[in-house]
Amino acid sequence: MEKNEVYEIRIEDIGNDGEGIGHADGVAVFVKDAVMGDTVKVKIIKVKKNYVYGRLLEIVEPSIFRVEPVCEKARACGGCTLQHMSYEKQLAYKWNKVKNCLERIGGISNADGLMEPILGMEHPFSYRNKMQFPVGIGKDGHTELGFYAGRTHSLIGLSECAIGHPVNKEIIRVMKEFVEQFHISAYDEKEHRGLLRHVLTRVGFQTGELMVCLVINGDSIPHGDVLYDMLEKAVRDFNGSSGKGIEEDELPSGMEPKADLKLELKSLMININKDKTNKILGSKSKPLYGDAYITDYIGDVAFHISPQSFYQVNPLQTKVLYDKALEYADLTGNETVWDMYCGIGTISLFLAKRAKQVYAVEIVPQAIEDARENAKRNGIRNVEFFCGKAEEVVSEIYNAGKDGAKADVVVVDPPRKGCDEALLKTIIAMAPKCMVYVSCDPATLARDLKYLTAHGFEVQRVAVVDQFAHSTHVESVCLLHRRDL
Repeated sequence: MEKNEVYEIRIEDIGNDGEGIGHADGVAVFVKDAVMGDTVKVKIIKVKKNYVYGRLLEIVEPSIFRVEPVCEKARACGGCTLQHMSYEKQLAYKWNKVKNCLERIGGISNADGLMEPILGMEHPFSYRNKMQFPVGIGKDGHTELGFYAGRTHSLIGLSECAIGHPVNKEIIRVMKEFVEQFHISAYDEKEHRGLLRHVLTRVGFQTGELMVCLVINGDSIPHGDVLYDMLEKAVRDFNGSSGKGIEEDELPSGMEPKADLKLELKSLMININKDKTNKILGSKSKPLYGDAYITDYIGDVAFHISPQSFYQVNPLQTKVLYDKALEYADLTGNETVWDMYCGIGTISLFLAKRAKQVYAVEIVPQAIEDARENAKRNGIRNVEFFCGKAEEVVSEIYNAGKDGAKADVVVVDPPRKGCDEALLKTIIAMAPKCMVYVSCDPATLARDLKYLTAHGFEVQRVAVVDQFAHSTHVESVCLLHRRDL
């Protein structure tokens, strides 16, 4: 098989990154934008030892699982890699992705018997409360806001986004008008020149509070007062056009809009990032108008959210995820709980309402400051936060026999790379009666479960939560008990 050859193949499976998989001359062919059941014509673009990559040229016969994407830029944009696949098939794909990892990597032979039905969304659009739009110059010479094409830094200009809050359409329009009117230069990452790098938006789905943050390669933005007035008018118009600010069919189903809920521009910020880096945010943010944060709720817990705050982007499914973690923890009010990789304390505060005492650890200092403030704001006093590497902080407390050395329940919500092995060893030594593992990567979850099950734990239940509809990402919650109980 040679590069540039064209084949007609039938797509038989879906790969880990959502690509279709078929075969030609006995060789596996990976095809982006193809769906299981499609018959497609592909051009071979890369040849590996045991498989090849093909570019989709033509859909000869579409799959029954193929749908028309809501967004016309979906194929080019790197944000939604599965929008061409029916949502029911997306859910099945994600459930199987977790199952296959548990069996293949984790060595769990009865995975499907442990797994609950996937917890999906009834309305899988307009669910993101945070967007980050890079700014650049389009082919026509005009400023564009949008997303990068998958695995590139080639900007795809957008006028709106199907998975973001609908108000982003107005913000994109205003920002384009503003930069054109006042000749604000777009940042060129190759030359490290230009002022405006990104536009970040955050929306409180329960409060209606809106933040717009401009990430700049400088110390100030000219005509900020004019921009504030332009944005404020756009928000007023948005509220007026929809009657109550957020229409029921524009929100994830189950998140009932309040009758009087309107959006309010609470914060116009700048974030200063003068570094030659792909990192979006710099370390310093300051308000141009309004507050340095917005407030939103998950359940009855309030959170202040700044530009740098880590806060789950899908508020409805976050509540589903945390409710499942609480269900698995099965707290009675007498337990000592450790929450490791706690972020700004979102899970910690939910746990604290049902536990005797919660100890929580996070490596990011700003996140720990936010967590402590969130606890104080909600009047939650039975939680203590530590800043540092989880594997170091927890080991030190356990080995020294300090308060919290014995845990009844351990909750971990690690980054994509999973738990550090040193932390797993300490958890095993602490011998909690149960452990709840929240994961954003089924492969590293399965790897860690294999280690834990080899050292005295047994997997009891697994839930899969679709937190990122139309992407390949998936969240899981796993309950483990000690085998000797």
